[in-house]
Amino acid sequence: MDTPPRPPLPPFTRDTARAKVRAAEDGWNSRDPQRMALAYTVDTQWRNRAEFPRGREAVTALLERKWRRERDYRLIKELWIHEGNRIAVRFAYEWHDDAGNWFRSYGNENWEFDADGYMAVRHASINDMPISAAERKFHWPLGRRPDDHPGLSELGL
Repeated sequence: MDTPPRPPLPPFTRDTARAKVRAAEDGWNSRDPQRMALAYTVDTQWRNRAEFPRGREAVTALLERKWRRERDYRLIKELWIHEGNRIAVRFAYEWHDDAGNWFRSYGNENWEFDADGYMAVRHASINDMPISAAERKFHWPLGRRPDDHPGLSELGL
C-alpha cells in the first residue's frame, strides 16, 4: 500500500522540526486514536511507559485506552533537539481521572522518522504528578492549543 509523504520530511531543520513537533501536539490534542495512528509507520515501534506496542493497530488500542482514562486531556510539546531524521521533545499534559483527580504528566520522547515523514520509532518516558484543579495551567478549550497560549518554557515548566 502506497502512502503519500507526510511533510515536513527529514532531514529536519530547526524550523521543520518545530513544525513536526507542533503537528504532533495538534494530533495528540485531537484525542482521535485512528487519526493519530496514521502519523506512524505501519510497523511502528513504541515504548510508552511500560507498554511496547508494535504497529498501528496496537498504537490505536493504546491511545483508545489512554483517552478513556485521561479525561480533559491537554498537551504541550516543545522541541528539545533534532538531527537528521530524529527529533527529541519534552512535554507536559494535564488530565483528570474519572474521580476528578487532576494530574500533570511530564516526559520526554525520542522520535525516529522514515524518509516519507512517518514516525517509525517512539520512545516515551512519562511521570505523573498529582495537582489540584487550582494548579492547572492548560485552560484552552479541548482540541488544538491556541497559537497565543504560552508553551512549556513560558509557563516555567
